[in-house]
Amino acid sequence: MNDGYDAGYGDGGPYELVGYDEYGRPVYRQTDGRQTQQQYDPYGQQGGQTQQGYGYDPYATGGHQQPAYDPYGNGGGYGYDPYATGGHQQSAHDPYGQGAHPDGTGQQPRVTEQTAYIPEQHGHAPERTAHIPRQAGPADDARDDDGSAPEYRTEQFAFVEEPDDGSEDVIDWLKFTENRTERREEARRRARSRIVALTVVLALVVASGAGYLWYAGKLPGLSASDADTGTTTAAGAQKRDVLVVHLHDTENGGTSTALLVDNATTEQGTTVLLPNSLALTAEDGTTTTLAKSVEDDGSEGTRTALDTVLGTDIEGTWRLDTPFLLTLVDLVGNIEVDTDADVPDPNAKKGEAPLVRKGKGQTLSGKMAVAYATHRGPGEAQDAQLERFGQVLHGVLRKMTSDPDAATVTVQTLGQIIEPPLTDADLGAFLARLSDLAKGGDHRTRLLPVEEDGTLTAEASDSVVKDVLGGTAKSPDRDAAVTVSVRNATGDKDDTEKARVVLLNGGFTFLEGGTAGSAEATSEVVYADPEEKENAAEVAKTLGLPADAVTKGEISGNARVAVVLGQDYDPGS
Repeated sequence: MNDGYDAGYGDGGPYELVGYDEYGRPVYRQTDGRQTQQQYDPYGQQGGQTQQGYGYDPYATGGHQQPAYDPYGNGGGYGYDPYATGGHQQSAHDPYGQGAHPDGTGQQPRVTEQTAYIPEQHGHAPERTAHIPRQAGPADDARDDDGSAPEYRTEQFAFVEEPDDGSEDVIDWLKFTENRTERREEARRRARSRIVALTVVLALVVASGAGYLWYAGKLPGLSASDADTGTTTAAGAQKRDVLVVHLHDTENGGTSTALLVDNATTEQGTTVLLPNSLALTAEDGTTTTLAKSVEDDGSEGTRTALDTVLGTDIEGTWRLDTPFLLTLVDLVGNIEVDTDADVPDPNAKKGEAPLVRKGKGQTLSGKMAVAYATHRGPGEAQDAQLERFGQVLHGVLRKMTSDPDAATVTVQTLGQIIEPPLTDADLGAFLARLSDLAKGGDHRTRLLPVEEDGTLTAEASDSVVKDVLGGTAKSPDRDAAVTVSVRNATGDKDDTEKARVVLLNGGFTFLEGGTAGSAEATSEVVYADPEEKENAAEVAKTLGLPADAVTKGEISGNARVAVVLGQDYDPGS
């Protein structure tokens, strides 16, 4: 029970409420019995007496006359004088509790600071001292006989306050005084956790990317050619679709051959260019060349011979004559090619501008594309012309539609006859798939390297036959083809290359015999073994030389027949 507020408590006499501190707690001071009537009675319960401006009775329990509200209990009367300038009869409202001086002068007494003692409240916080401004007044008379302030014991008073163990101030203070080292350690632990998590994520990304490259056969050092490591799908086990396309030059003669490969496992498209000198085995078991096989054995026989030499499974043949190529390029809306030579217009007069100019990003129409694909400059090998043909094919694939149905319509619009077992729909769907790869940068062109005698090299076996085609090279025996050595004595160095092409296309093996120091009038075809006489006669016929040019003589080197080209040799014959 709190009984510390009773007047006259202990030895100190009565107390009066003088205000509230900054926390809203009441502050008391001691007064003598004569000032009791001026004490603030917050409830206005002073019996039947009428209070003259000293108390506020909110329930009107006082006398029959209620005075004006003086919140600090220091005013008198009913008038309101905010500056306290009235006379001694004014009941001015003094909001700060500073009434007029007792002498009636109206002067405010000098405010001094004194220590107010508060009655002890049992069971609460220990004593605390609060300072309030002191007002001079009748309370100053409450002195001891000797004029000094009465003495009180400290334990008689206590500072009334609520327990503050759970207050906001205590919580904030505890947060503020938290050990800074612990906070820093926590930040370090969080940073380490983030680094570990980031490392794990990066490791998973790298592992996923490497796994995809491994599956697709694109991982460097672990390509399909490394099948012996067992880390990738073996080249032979990959799924491929292969078509052979023969470009027939209907105006100048000759053919150009390429294989179109769609590898569904690695999602790569490839155009493999096949030189006309590639040695094949003919249907009768003899050795021949690709060019001669296309001419003599036709599409089906050549396809079978290529499967035997390359170890592939070609699904069909696309015969593309130059007029159909012209129409195809026009249908797709012209093509873009980086040309490597100026190509003259075959129908233009001398001195006119070339039909195709050398340069990057040249736009070719159908007519220009045909001229560029079949162009072979003076002294150039057939490989140069073959690579131009590959550029045109790549340009067509890039402009071709990737929709199978639309591509089939394009094929049907050409009006060409598709050789069985290939159909319009098959060719259209195949070209649409390659077109999609070419547009995505997943199509390339490769030239099949062959030896001078037309057989496949080790490089061809590894880089093209095995990796791209997934096959095994099986070139005919070198001894199966007749080896012909050619020595140029015509005075025109280009005649050697022309003779080489003719001989290779005729199924012979060509050997370079050099150039004579001086020109000779007539040509000779020499054989050393009588069994080679018939082969020598066939060589003379292939080169367009007369039958009497064949003679028996000495031959050096590994050739079975030796040829000396004279000025009577006509490459166009």
